[in-house]
Amino acid sequence: MGIARRIKQVTRGTFDVKPGSLFPALHRLEENGWLESEWGDSENNRRAKYYKLTKAGQRQLQAEERNWERVSQAIARALQAAT
Repeated sequence: MGIARRIKQVTRGTFDVKPGSLFPALHRLEENGWLESEWGDSENNRRAKYYKLTKAGQRQLQAEERNWERVSQAIARALQAAT
């Protein structure tokens, strides 16, 4: 399954990422050393590029998750204070 389709599936259609956004983002992640890619064959025997997180990418993901938790908690507090 392609990355864009998987994102749409796991977000129940909330995010419908277009190739014009996805591939530049993947390229930037690879340039930053957070992703590695390799070419292979897909389940329908077509050439496909496969991506995986590097160790640095895993560390960055953890940092982003912590930041998201901090921001979402701050937003929740602000919304709660407004009611």
